[in-house]
Amino acid sequence: MAQTRDGGIGVPPSPDLETLLGLLDLEQTDENVYVGQHPKQVASRTFGGQLVSQAMMAAGRTVGAGRPVHAINAHFIRGGDVKAPIEYRVTRQRDGRAFANRLVTAYQDGHELFMMLAAFQDFTKGLEHAVEVPDVPYPDALPPLGDHFVGYEERLQTFVNALKPIDIRYANDPAWIMKGTGERLNHNRVWMRADGDLPDDPLIHVAAMGYSSDTTVLDSIITTHGLSWGHDRIVAATVNHSMWFHRPFRFDEWALYATESPVAAGSRGLATGRYFSIEGELLATVVQEGLIRHFPRKN
Repeated sequence: MAQTRDGGIGVPPSPDLETLLGLLDLEQTDENVYVGQHPKQVASRTFGGQLVSQAMMAAGRTVGAGRPVHAINAHFIRGGDVKAPIEYRVTRQRDGRAFANRLVTAYQDGHELFMMLAAFQDFTKGLEHAVEVPDVPYPDALPPLGDHFVGYEERLQTFVNALKPIDIRYANDPAWIMKGTGERLNHNRVWMRADGDLPDDPLIHVAAMGYSSDTTVLDSIITTHGLSWGHDRIVAATVNHSMWFHRPFRFDEWALYATESPVAAGSRGLATGRYFSIEGELLATVVQEGLIRHFPRKN
């Protein structure tokens, strides 16, 4: 049941998507060195999805368009200064017949913020199978993200004021609404796509998905325990983040981000996610480990 946007008519990028595209347009300062900027809408530290997406762009620009990225494994070392640019240094580890490997290290003021291994492979046909897409309503039947913020603006100021280059449609209630109903949910289902048309460059589509993959992925950890952002005192930070890309896609078309948490222990929670096309194809898989600390409020 493929759905096209406005009957196939192009949709210009929203202002926030234009901002994201600007963030992905890294400045090259040396053969293997790129510099990325921050948006005006920032939190207290660099958004993890920004680091992932900019590092993908830096790595991909040293490989070339003919060999797509198929896996990334990233580790977050320090919180980034949102008032300073980030330097991405790429190490070319291998350029083989079908594979290429890159190491990207992000720096600020000489300190390492983030490291990411990226693997690239020529896309060829082979064995195919995949898990089935969850049964959820289609995105056009679901309200936009802003509708879920009504009445929660003060509690969710960080979310309300954040950059929103991705059109997000919850197929289940978000955590802050479930908090009011007492519902607990061990999974999360969210439709996502870029908020407007993207350029044809496949690397930009992969990077935009990488940016989005750091949103909502940890939700199932806290909703398993009946907790919510904005209501409960929760400290959360990404520790590591991995993605595997299974087939080509456009991220200005709808993809279902289905996430769940298999375990939480040692003040860390693990979340897994899968992106499905609207036709039901599995596009990408995500695994993220986050620091999760809950401080119960005193009565």
